[in-house]
Amino acid sequence: MPIDETLARYSDYSFMSAIAVYTLATVLLIVQYASARAKQVAARDHGPVDPSLPGRIAMPEAKSRAERFGDMAFSVLSVGAVLHIASIVLRGFATHRFPLGNMYEFTTMATAAAVVIGLIFLRDQRFRAMWAFLLVPVLILMFLAGTVLYADAAPVVPALRSFWLPIHVTIVSVGSGVFLVSGVASLLYLYRMRQPAGEESSNIFGTIARRLPDARTLDQLAYKTTIIGFPLFGAGVILGAIWAEAAWGRFWGWDPKETCSFIAWVLYAAYLHARATSGWRDTKAAWINIAGFVAMLFNLFIINMVISGLHSYAGLN
Repeated sequence: MPIDETLARYSDYSFMSAIAVYTLATVLLIVQYASARAKQVAARDHGPVDPSLPGRIAMPEAKSRAERFGDMAFSVLSVGAVLHIASIVLRGFATHRFPLGNMYEFTTMATAAAVVIGLIFLRDQRFRAMWAFLLVPVLILMFLAGTVLYADAAPVVPALRSFWLPIHVTIVSVGSGVFLVSGVASLLYLYRMRQPAGEESSNIFGTIARRLPDARTLDQLAYKTTIIGFPLFGAGVILGAIWAEAAWGRFWGWDPKETCSFIAWVLYAAYLHARATSGWRDTKAAWINIAGFVAMLFNLFIINMVISGLHSYAGLN
C-alpha cells in the first residue's frame, strides 16, 4: 500500500511538538528545582505555625512557587507524552505497518516508554526533582532521532516483514526505555552518595544533591525499574532468537547485535544478583547497573551504525 504522506507529516509534527513540550517542561522543572531551596530556608527560619494558639486562624497552606511550577511541569509533561505517543501511532497508520522498522522509530518508542514509566513511578512529589535529569537524556535521544537517525516514512525491508517485528522489537524498545529510567536513578544515587543529605555544604554540588530524593529512595527506584526491564529485555532476546531461527535457520549466531544484547542482559542479571548480595548492594551494584545501560547505548548506536551484521536495518542509507 502507498505511504500516506499526510499522516506521515502529522507524525513528524507531533514528534517535533513533543520535543518542544518536553523542553518547556524541563525549563519549568529547572525553575522548580531552583525555587525549592526558598521553601526549605523559610521553614527552617520560621518553623511551623501552630493553628491552636490563641488568636491564630488556621488557614490552608498556600503552595510554594516551586510546587506551582512542579504542577505546571507535570501537566505539560503529560501533554508531551500524548504528542509523543501520537507520533508513533500516526507513523504506523501512515506506513501501514508497525512503526519499529528503523533506528528513528525504535528510539522514538524507547524514549516514549521511558516517559510513560516515569509518569508511573515518578508521580510522587518527592520524585519531581528527578524529572529534570530524566528529560535531558530523553531530549538528547529524541534530537538524535529527529536528525541523525531520521528516516522518511517507508515500507520496511523484506527481512522485517514478519509478525515477529511488533512482538520482538516492541518488547526490546520498551525494556530499553525502562532501563533509561533505572540508569538515571543509579547515576543520581551515586551522586547523592557523594553529597550526604545532612551536609549544609555551600558549594553548588551539595545544593543540587540536597534537592534530590535520598540515596536509599533512588537506589530502590533503580532496583524496582530494573526488575521490570530485565524480564522484558530477556523475553525480547529469546523471541529474537526464535525469529532468527525462522528467518536465518539458526537460533543464535553470535552476530554483533546478538552478542552485545547478551552482554547487556548478563550485566543486568549481575546487577540484580549484586543488589541482593551483602557487600555489593551500594555503589558497586549501581556501577554494574550503569555499565548495563552503557552496553544498551553501545548496542543501539555503535552496533547499528558502525559495525555491520545481520541486524543492520538502521534505515540510515
